[in-house]
Amino acid sequence: MNNSNQYFLGIDIGSTTFKAVVMTDAGEVLHTVYQRTKPVETGRVACTGKCTACGRCNMGAVKKTVNDFLKDCNLSKDDIACTVVTGSQIVEETKRFIDYDFQVSEVSAHVAGAKRYYPDVNAIIDCGGQDSKCMIFNEKMGMWLSMMSGVCAAGTGSYLDSVAAKLGVPVEEISDRVNYASEQEFSSVCAVLSATSINKFKNRIPIGDLLAGACRAQARTILNGVGQLLLHQPGRKILFQGGVASNKAVAHYLQEITGSEIIIPEYHQVMGALGAACLAREFMQLKGKLDMGKYQYEPTPQKSVQMRVKSTKHEFLSRDRSKPTVWRNLFYPTEILNAFGAKIRTLETCAALIGRNVKKVKHALDVAARKGFDQQTCSFLRILEGIKMEKPSFAVSTTQPCQQGERIFADLAQDYGFEENFYSLQTPISANSSNAVEHIAAGLEESIERMEGAFGYKLDKGRLEEAIELSNQAADYSRKCNEMRWTSPPLIKGAEAVYNAVVFNNGWGTKELVSIQKAYYEELLMKKEWAEKRYSIDDTHRLLWLHLPPFYSSYYLNFIETTCNAPIVFEETNYVGWEPMNPLEPLRSLAKRLLSSGFLDPKLRVEYIRKVAAKAKLTGCVLYTHGFGRCSLADRPFTKQLREALEKIGLPLLVLEGDCMDASIDPCSTVTKITSFVEALNLKKYGNLFGRIIGSCKDAILQSGPQTAIG
Repeated sequence: MNNSNQYFLGIDIGSTTFKAVVMTDAGEVLHTVYQRTKPVETGRVACTGKCTACGRCNMGAVKKTVNDFLKDCNLSKDDIACTVVTGSQIVEETKRFIDYDFQVSEVSAHVAGAKRYYPDVNAIIDCGGQDSKCMIFNEKMGMWLSMMSGVCAAGTGSYLDSVAAKLGVPVEEISDRVNYASEQEFSSVCAVLSATSINKFKNRIPIGDLLAGACRAQARTILNGVGQLLLHQPGRKILFQGGVASNKAVAHYLQEITGSEIIIPEYHQVMGALGAACLAREFMQLKGKLDMGKYQYEPTPQKSVQMRVKSTKHEFLSRDRSKPTVWRNLFYPTEILNAFGAKIRTLETCAALIGRNVKKVKHALDVAARKGFDQQTCSFLRILEGIKMEKPSFAVSTTQPCQQGERIFADLAQDYGFEENFYSLQTPISANSSNAVEHIAAGLEESIERMEGAFGYKLDKGRLEEAIELSNQAADYSRKCNEMRWTSPPLIKGAEAVYNAVVFNNGWGTKELVSIQKAYYEELLMKKEWAEKRYSIDDTHRLLWLHLPPFYSSYYLNFIETTCNAPIVFEETNYVGWEPMNPLEPLRSLAKRLLSSGFLDPKLRVEYIRKVAAKAKLTGCVLYTHGFGRCSLADRPFTKQLREALEKIGLPLLVLEGDCMDASIDPCSTVTKITSFVEALNLKKYGNLFGRIIGSCKDAILQSGPQTAIG
């Protein structure tokens, strides 16, 4: 077909279905397709040679499906002005088979599709074959916020497929056979448990009641996974999209549970593809106007990084038998241990150092499992239960913020046979507790007395005072570094800086840490001068990374900063917020510093995050919830408290669920969550989700050439 019209193609390839929409330049839907995807007989993922569109491999089959769809529309590839793709099955290799112009997240595609026919929509639930999503337009922030389900399939189309197969009912007929008067309930915790439970009752309960319980469980699980965004907002209209929206029973129970009107749009099955087609029209209009370059950093390697690496290797590889070895957790102050002249082994750091060795991690977790520690136990602690370590002369821990950690340390003390030389410092939950400073100072004094007995020598008070003074010097450089990063264009990659984790460093109380932080400060001064000639502080997104990174890989951080072009300008683990300590009152000073840690007091933590957000002109926060929200440093109560506090100041929060140590349980939705978050930030900052419009930044950027352009 050759005429003056332009056509735009949107393709959505999900885990179970292929969807495509062709749209005219007037924004009208010309043709749609929705079909189940099936594995090909050969089982090959892709052709190894030149593709002839034979359709005999998975990717070839997709290409053939696209070509057949265009043929049904009486169109050829040359008639398509722009193609945008979305969906969980769009992979790097897809480009070889589908000639597309841009890829967007399913979240943004579904929002764009919904707004095409419902321009005033502000709440959307999408439920596909692999995951569920909730999208809410936040008026105060002026942007779309979203949540996605995690690793369980209970709130997805795969669950209904499983139920239909077990009961012998076509999935298309489920809603017609539901007994809506039934009060039957099934588990909504897990797809496997729920489907198994339903199967057990199929000979004892009428089919209509079984299906009612299954659909109610589906609706409840959708809301368990993504419904937090709908909190305190009953009565609104919610668009229900995706393949599961074809099941009117699930829509019925969603309406019952939320107290909101559930609307199923006409194109609900292909809404992602429809949105992709809408975005293809927009992308075509912006073509030639977008600056798709990447943010650049001053390229000189950081000497301070090498100094940290050398220090860590020296600490953990030291064979000096003249020094007593002390195990500690991340929060016991190292000034005391360094004043003792001890070899420090921070156990969480020991686990983290193993994190990038996949074989060692797997072996350690297997050993821990044989000892009875399953995935309900923190993976850091399971690794410690699964590796051999040098028996210490003494071990110190704190009760907060991780009681599980304290108990694992106690278990290790029993295994290694040094229970008498293990001390747990009792730390209060809140800094506002009465006599908190005196209580902790007394505990520190008791731990010192216990170590003196174990080591056979007294702590030199002069060395402890010197250690406090050295910590003050290192902290002063750290604060200057933090201030510089908050008030400058991005100076270094957060993907690298997060591993500095200065607040957990073993070197507090040593000259070595002072030298490292001084070198770091001088490096930042040089990088600041370079960056400010090219960028202004408002030229990019500015993200804060909260909690720990995945130690086995920096992929997600690099994806945020490099692929999505959204710099991480600061990391929580590098925040030094305590007041200078008094060397003449070392224990009370250390007690005050402990109480100033937001990791011990969540309210204090939320407060300093808000403080940094204002000073650093942050545009978003990313919280990596180690252990899928079970870790006490990033659990559900803290996430809720933080989200509500940040909403008051108009700052969006992206919550990424995962595990810092165990890559085998990474959710497949993480990249989609990141992409959709940055797309929403783009839409707010640049007026489109693709990136910066040329000419919107300071003239210095444009004059410096393409290597310093940002998108």
